[in-house]
Amino acid sequence: MKHRVVVTGLGVVSPVGLAPADFYANLASGRSGIRSLPGDETVVAGIVGFNAEDHFSKLELIVLDRFSQFALVAAGQAVADAGLEREDLSTPRVGVYFGSGMGGANAIEAGYAGFFKNSSRRVPPSSVVAAMANAAAAHLSIKLGITGPVVTYSVACASSAIAIGEAFRSVRDGYLDIAIAGGSESLLNPGSIAAWSAMKVLAQCDPAHPEASCKPFSKDRSGLVLGEGAGVIVVERLEHAVVRGRRIHAEISGYGIACDANNIAKPSRRGQVAALQSALEDSGLSCADIDYLNAHGTATTVGDVVETEAIKEVFGEVAYDLAVSSTKALHGHLMGAAGAVEFIASLMSIENRTILPTCHYSAKDPLCDLDYVPNVARTNTNVEAVMSSSFAFGGTNAVLVAQRF
Repeated sequence: MKHRVVVTGLGVVSPVGLAPADFYANLASGRSGIRSLPGDETVVAGIVGFNAEDHFSKLELIVLDRFSQFALVAAGQAVADAGLEREDLSTPRVGVYFGSGMGGANAIEAGYAGFFKNSSRRVPPSSVVAAMANAAAAHLSIKLGITGPVVTYSVACASSAIAIGEAFRSVRDGYLDIAIAGGSESLLNPGSIAAWSAMKVLAQCDPAHPEASCKPFSKDRSGLVLGEGAGVIVVERLEHAVVRGRRIHAEISGYGIACDANNIAKPSRRGQVAALQSALEDSGLSCADIDYLNAHGTATTVGDVVETEAIKEVFGEVAYDLAVSSTKALHGHLMGAAGAVEFIASLMSIENRTILPTCHYSAKDPLCDLDYVPNVARTNTNVEAVMSSSFAFGGTNAVLVAQRF
């Protein structure tokens, strides 16, 4: 028996807001969370204005990498929004499905710095447990008392979209009643930034307007902007949510996943098309039913063109009627957290009847010729079904579909 699956809780920690309402309001108004990195004005990033000591004790912070901190705060928001208490979660029918591309990258960097820079070669004793990719999911299970499946997906930029998709399947297929699903990432340390810079994919900083350096689908785009943050949702079996009398944000209706099997870093239309088609088929919706697509839209020269081609192949003539936007222009690329954060933005578009804009769009690229909702949100519009795409290094592509409940 297949169960209907709904979202009853939302949580966000992002460069444009530390809670869902602020996050969405700033996206809709075009307020950017991208700025120059302290100490290096040539590099821009989506930076979370977050004081860890507001949320955790000094003892807790010893074992909590920044990505785990974000995860715990976002999950706390989502669980509270869903009206869940610890006793509701402490059963084998509740699980954690979480994603992160690099896990505790800051703990890793600090450990290596301690080893190579100090003559003692000493590293913090918490290095392993703070750095491991499943640290955030583990801390969530401990904090919330979750004894069901607790799993981590590390699939680069598609990590949290896959975590949500697999949580959706587990609830739909009857294995669980509730799943805490999402992802977290924090890579804004010198080593990580240097590694991304070496790939020549980072955007050039606009010295006059650093906040506008990320320009998805615009002809003058120059690359992606790294960001950090976390997004968490509560995925719940419909009957379970109804019995609890909870508000339902939206219904998850489709999930598609496919691999390019082509190149470790270069995107392929074939894999993206397969994931888009699979998600549509899973949802039972037609192309014409989708009102808004939150695109992967990284603002790289090649990536935006390939994604545009994939959308046109799947949607055909309907593609030109489809509203497509990339919110990465405002919060940057949150890597392993991107899928979850952007899916939350898509869900909130249904609730707010608003289609989010692609900001900093200034010039049409003839190879990117769809409706990218340039610069200004469309309010008071009919948003019944949405799609959110996440395409990763390594070639794994994940697409989620949700609709109004």
